[in-house]
Amino acid sequence: MNKELGQIMRFIDVFAGCGGLSLGLLKAGCEGVAAIEKNPMAFKTLRHNLIDGERYRFNWPQWLPVGAMSCEDFLDGYQDEISELSSTIDLMVGGPPCQGFSTAGRRDPEDPRNKMAEQYLRLVKLIRPKYIVIENVSGFNSRFVKKGESIGSSSLIGSYADFICGALSGLGYSVSRGKINCADFGVPQNRHRYLIVCSLAEGDDLFLKLKKSSSRFKAMKGLGVAHITSVREAILDLETRSRTLVDNLDSGISGFRELKYRAPNVLSPYLKLMRDGYELAPNSMRLSNHKTSTISQFERIRQLSEPGRSLSKSARDTLGLKKHAITVLTASDASPTITTLPDDIIHYSENRILTARECARIQSFPDWFEFTGKYTTGGAARKLDCPRYTQIGNAVPPLLSEAIGNLLRLELSMHISSVALDGQAHLSGGV
Repeated sequence: MNKELGQIMRFIDVFAGCGGLSLGLLKAGCEGVAAIEKNPMAFKTLRHNLIDGERYRFNWPQWLPVGAMSCEDFLDGYQDEISELSSTIDLMVGGPPCQGFSTAGRRDPEDPRNKMAEQYLRLVKLIRPKYIVIENVSGFNSRFVKKGESIGSSSLIGSYADFICGALSGLGYSVSRGKINCADFGVPQNRHRYLIVCSLAEGDDLFLKLKKSSSRFKAMKGLGVAHITSVREAILDLETRSRTLVDNLDSGISGFRELKYRAPNVLSPYLKLMRDGYELAPNSMRLSNHKTSTISQFERIRQLSEPGRSLSKSARDTLGLKKHAITVLTASDASPTITTLPDDIIHYSENRILTARECARIQSFPDWFEFTGKYTTGGAARKLDCPRYTQIGNAVPPLLSEAIGNLLRLELSMHISSVALDGQAHLSGGV
C-alpha cells in the first residue's frame, strides 16, 4: 500500500466483475466504498477477497446490501442514498460490458449491453466524482456506422467512446483517452485496452501522464524498466512436467488433478509480486482432463504454429479446425490477451490449456486472491454464468489498476495542496 502518496482516495467500482480494478486501487492505498456487479458468481469472488477478506476490505455503507445487483437496480433502489454520496467520492471506475463494442464480434449499436454505459453516466450525474476511469476493449473507439449511415433505430455516428466522452465533457469533465498496453506496466500480456480518464479539475492530460508513468511504476514494483515480463517468468513454477500431481479439491468435482505446489527458493521479481508474502499454495490450479486425441492435436498445432501468434488459416484448414483463434505461447515473450475461453491458448511447453491460476498470474492477480465458483460452463448457461475463467479473462489487470490509483492519488494530493495555497494567498492578499 502506497501511503507515501498522502491523500486517501475514496472510490466506487461499477461493473466491478471479480474485482481486478478494485484490487489494484486498494493496493495503491485507495479506500473502496462500494462495488456494483450484477453477476452473483463474479460478485462472490470479489466479496470473498475484498469485502470479507483478510488483506483488504471495502468500507461498505450500512444502507447498501452486500450482494450482486445491476447498475440499474442500484440507481433505482438507492437514488437518495447515492445522492448523499455526492462530493464524498473521489473516483468512480468501471468497464461497462464490452461485447457490443468488441471488434472480435459483431459490433451492434442496438446491443442492450451498450446501454450499461448510459447507466454509468446517470451515476456520474448523481455522485459527481472528482475523477472517472472507464476501461474497455480497444474496439470501444471503433466506428459503429459511417457518417450519414444508420443501423436500426440508432442515430449513433462514430464510436461509443465518442458518445461517452462527449457526455462527460458536457458534465464539466476534462477528458483524456487512448489505447494502452498492459505489458508496459509489468503485466506479462500484450493486452491492449481503451482508457478514458477524466477530471473535474482543469489540468494536464491524465491519460498521457499515465502512459509516461509506466517506467517509474515498474521501477517502484521492482521490475526492469526496459524489460517485458515474459510468460515463463509468470508461470514457470506452475509447470507440471516431471512434478507431483494431487487430487484437485476446490472445484467440487472429483476426477481432476492439480500440481502439488512448492514455491521456488528464489523468486523472480514478478513472481515475488505474485506470491506477495503468501505462504500457501494458490487455488484454481485444476488441470484439464484432456483426451489423448486432444493432446495429439495440441502437438500438431504446436508443430504448425508460429509461437506467440495465432494459428494461421492455412494451418487451421490443414488441421480441420473451425476455431478461429488459438495461440501457442512463447515462453520468452508476453502472452497475447487472456480471454474468457481457456482453449484460446496452449501452454508454451506442455500440450494443454492453461489452468485458471496460470491465467490469473498472467493477468497479475496475486496468489492469495482466490477465485470461487465453477471453473467453466457451457451451453445455454454461457449467457448467465460467470465461471472462474470468465471472471479472470474479463478482469482489469490489478497491476495496471494500481498504477492508475497511484497516479490519481498523487493528482488529488497536488490539487488539494494547490487549492490550499490559493486560499492562503487570497487571505494574505485581503489583509
